[in-house]
Amino acid sequence: MKRVVLLSASPRKNGNSDILCHAFIRGAEEAGHTCELITLYEKKIGFCRACYACFKTGRCVLNDDMAEILEKVQDSDVLVIATPTYFLTMNGMLKTTIDRFLPKWQELGGHDVYLIITGHDSRSGLKLAGDELRAIFENLGNQIKGIIWGENVWQKGEVLNTKAMDEAYHAGLGI
Repeated sequence: MKRVVLLSASPRKNGNSDILCHAFIRGAEEAGHTCELITLYEKKIGFCRACYACFKTGRCVLNDDMAEILEKVQDSDVLVIATPTYFLTMNGMLKTTIDRFLPKWQELGGHDVYLIITGHDSRSGLKLAGDELRAIFENLGNQIKGIIWGENVWQKGEVLNTKAMDEAYHAGLGI
């Protein structure tokens, strides 16, 4: 049994990225794994101030929800990163969260990582976000196990009944 942590950067409750996370969770739980969905819009996450105090202490000086998020990410076996695309890349909520990985960046490797990327574009328009996230998480020492592309979706719920739903479910089931 593996511990799965999903970070959803959807700013909309039950938006397309969240919906795909729930499909992934359904598959993973059916396979016997435990899952925790962290919806970033519900968290208080400040911007990195580049003070680098964390290099000395291993903790960020900002008093927000990132310490808890980092602990859960560290303790997981499988990490799922879900984001809508904004102007061809991950949204600011996810980028801010990743920037705040700095205090523990050397301890965030060894995970199997799945990416869920949604947006109104076809895959060619979502590709930059996938490439960037792949580079970031591989640089941290993780292995990208799969990318689920929620293509051509804009309005909340448009991802329902698409092949991405099946892909997310089967990715979770196949952990």
